[in-house]
Amino acid sequence: MHTALLQFIFPFSIKSGQDKELIGRLQQDGFTRFFLDNKDLEHAYYGEGYCVSHEKMERSYLPFAAHVLFPREKDADSFRRFSRVNNLQCQLEMPFQSVHFRVLSTDVFLCPFELGFLTVRVAIEEESFSFSTALEFADRFRTLEDVSYQDKQSFIHCHKKSFGQVEDFVFKNLVPGLEPFLDPAEIDGAYFETLPFFVDERMLVQAFYGFNRGEEPDEISVELRYRASQLDGLNMEGKPYTSASDPDYIEQYTSEHCYSRWGPDTYYMTNEQTFCCLSRAEPEIATQLINQMYGEYYYGLLLSIFHKIVLLKLANLHSRLRINHDYDEIENLIFLINKFSAKFYFLELISQSQGREIFFQLRKVYGNDALFDEVKMTLNDLFQYQDKFQSKRRDTLLMVLTVFTVISGIYGMNQVIEDLKGKIDWSKMLEYSPFEYLALFLTFSGIAVSLGLTLKELWSGIRSRRRKRFYDKD
Repeated sequence: MHTALLQFIFPFSIKSGQDKELIGRLQQDGFTRFFLDNKDLEHAYYGEGYCVSHEKMERSYLPFAAHVLFPREKDADSFRRFSRVNNLQCQLEMPFQSVHFRVLSTDVFLCPFELGFLTVRVAIEEESFSFSTALEFADRFRTLEDVSYQDKQSFIHCHKKSFGQVEDFVFKNLVPGLEPFLDPAEIDGAYFETLPFFVDERMLVQAFYGFNRGEEPDEISVELRYRASQLDGLNMEGKPYTSASDPDYIEQYTSEHCYSRWGPDTYYMTNEQTFCCLSRAEPEIATQLINQMYGEYYYGLLLSIFHKIVLLKLANLHSRLRINHDYDEIENLIFLINKFSAKFYFLELISQSQGREIFFQLRKVYGNDALFDEVKMTLNDLFQYQDKFQSKRRDTLLMVLTVFTVISGIYGMNQVIEDLKGKIDWSKMLEYSPFEYLALFLTFSGIAVSLGLTLKELWSGIRSRRRKRFYDKD
């Protein structure tokens, strides 16, 4: 191999209402707001020799998608990116070997629905290294918290500092100001986790693996592609391994998860944990492929992850509802589902055919269409329940008002109305009979109930508008 460039992506939840404070902290830590019209940033974050064309990246997406991915300064309902150049020379010490690598840059995205992404951009810097070494590096580095023997025996050395866990290296060295803003609600009830993971303690991996061109036409074999998708690096003995033994299974899995339009020189593998490009193309073409992975494909991957996580969050909110009690939460959930489907989830996002095909494959791998159908069914059920609930509440309200109006109007007012005209002589009430006291009670209670119900409806309307403005702002 001659090149291994990796992007490690960590999705997280942001504490409610903490966006502005987080932006201030990121800028204080040296992060710069990313805008497409700033072309000076095209070469800034990706390492020597690589460039992401902002104009090409914008044209890759249809206008309504580009509006979300590449917002103007004041558009908060979008992907707000902050980036910083790190250029740190580091070393990952693993049980059987050490790998020198460079942290090129770091991205932090603030997205709608209180969601964020952290991306660590890394390049392996070894004169010669094997494909298995690159996969082992990716598998070790993506694990934020140690869960295996290999993880516990791995250390990161950077500027005379050593870190026993990738979590410490990332949140204490690369983005020290981010962790206080992570929403801890995701780890409520967890025994061992210290970070709010959506799936597990591993980051997602986007990678480009550049192979030296050989004479064999099937140099990037089915087994290599399968290993790339599973990040099958080295076993406990330090030898290359594959996490499956059945050749038919490996071939079937690779066929379902491989985009082979430019085979046999270039393949793309996609699954829920990695999106990678394996290529033995000439250097000029390889550079173009890398620029695409840093540019439009990077944003396509983030958008696919965003869709899946938001859909899972909406499904989770629905599962936690107490249907007979959480009426306000039901209304909020209906609003959030409608907002997501109207502003962020579209069948067509990418204008170019090759990018569209890869995006469709990513969406298929993440199961976003099935999740979206499930959420739409949830929305339909909530609408039906809300309609029945509101109809029942209107009927109850009408019945209460009718009963009080009839009884207090016909019975109560006729009994005591004369005593309530003009200047009221309260001493007369001392001479009332029990039925007149009942009539007086019905009169005032009817007025009180009517006022109370009216004020309650007004307050509910005000709260509903406030909640919608709050969620729309987020």
